[in-house]
Amino acid sequence: MFNFKLNVMETLFTDFLSTPFISGVLSEMGVNSVATVSEAMDLTQEDAAVSLGAMFTANNIWMMLSTALVFIMHLGFASVEAGFTQSKNTVNILYKNTLTLAIGLISYTIIGFSLMYPGEFSFGAWLGWSGFGLSLPENGLTPDYADAGYTYWTDFLFQAMFAATAATIVSGAVAERIKISGYMIFTLLYVGLVYPIVGSWKWGAGFLDAQGFYDFAGSTLVHSVGGWAALVGIWILGPRLGKYGNGKVNDFPGSSVPLATIGVFLLWLGWFGFNGGSVLSADPADTSLVLVTTCLAAAAGAIGGTIGGYIMFKRLDFGMVLNGILAGLVGITAGADQMGPGSALLIGLISGMLVVFSAVILDRFRLDDCVGAVSVHLVCGIFGTLAVGMFGEMAGWGQFLIQLKGVAIYGVTSFGAAFIIFKTIDLTMGLRVSPEHEKSGMDSHEHGIRGYTITYDE
Repeated sequence: MFNFKLNVMETLFTDFLSTPFISGVLSEMGVNSVATVSEAMDLTQEDAAVSLGAMFTANNIWMMLSTALVFIMHLGFASVEAGFTQSKNTVNILYKNTLTLAIGLISYTIIGFSLMYPGEFSFGAWLGWSGFGLSLPENGLTPDYADAGYTYWTDFLFQAMFAATAATIVSGAVAERIKISGYMIFTLLYVGLVYPIVGSWKWGAGFLDAQGFYDFAGSTLVHSVGGWAALVGIWILGPRLGKYGNGKVNDFPGSSVPLATIGVFLLWLGWFGFNGGSVLSADPADTSLVLVTTCLAAAAGAIGGTIGGYIMFKRLDFGMVLNGILAGLVGITAGADQMGPGSALLIGLISGMLVVFSAVILDRFRLDDCVGAVSVHLVCGIFGTLAVGMFGEMAGWGQFLIQLKGVAIYGVTSFGAAFIIFKTIDLTMGLRVSPEHEKSGMDSHEHGIRGYTITYDE
């Protein structure tokens, strides 16, 4: 495209300078018009090549930095979950989060990436596969790949971080009573098969993408897909022992509020890469807008969590403030590039309040979510996806219905797939630890060490 434009310009400019009058003037000055144009255009083509190379490098650096920021989010999830759950299960939480990332990356490498981005679909626009492992295309390291946005390797690693995130969402919800073995099998199947298949329907240019469904960075594709699985997990597992009784909800104190706070701020930081990297280039206008809307939604989510917590509990509930921040981030993710500052603030505020009301409703149905993952990722993921049709550049009744259809399709598929996996594991090898292990803590029985050890000198 660049060469075509330059050749046309060279032809037109040469014809102009070759007219008798202009040519005569240049000859009097001792200038060869044709040679001058050729030399100038050669320099222009060289400059264009240098400019394209610089843009390619800048884009790829931003995408690699965004990948690192999304990687940091896994530390954030581990910190939030460890902080919000009981100290007797801290090592178990950290163990699961560490292996979730490892298993997620490996399974996505072997089969997930080629399922999610198959190139061509074998069964309509529902399922495609380009083979096992990673295969570098001929143009994979050149500007011709992905419109000079990034290389093939950067593309893979950025998407792999997203895939592992979907499973991490489940970890916190089912904490303190799920067997390590059952959880790891679920992670392998969900990240390796389910997430990439449903992800291909939009991001892999599948049938929902063709129908106009929009999810910029994954309110549905990542967060709701993980949230549906979390809901199924807590339903099949049942609540923790002693969580509900005598008509009331019993709170289990978390091991460390400061650790949970650190985790939330790590996630907020990582979201700059999660949403900012989803621009898929370092375009100044698009990237800066996305970072602004993302940050504003998080801030408004904190206010929404404060208001919702006070309405429901008549206190300044700091846990709801933290989850309100995450709710605002999840809510803006589907349309971060389509919203203005005002819409971002409104989406964040509503999401922050929704997460509180959702947590209360789940408790009334005796659905025990240790960290509020279902409320944050599923409920606010659904709202954020629908918000694309309610606010911003794409708002309209037609778009809202398309978004609603996409939410329903992803919901039925994710819920059904998670139910089959969890139920099969439960019936064959058991999903929940014994009551004795649960009471005394997972750390001592599963791992043989404690997360917090305080010793005193005699």
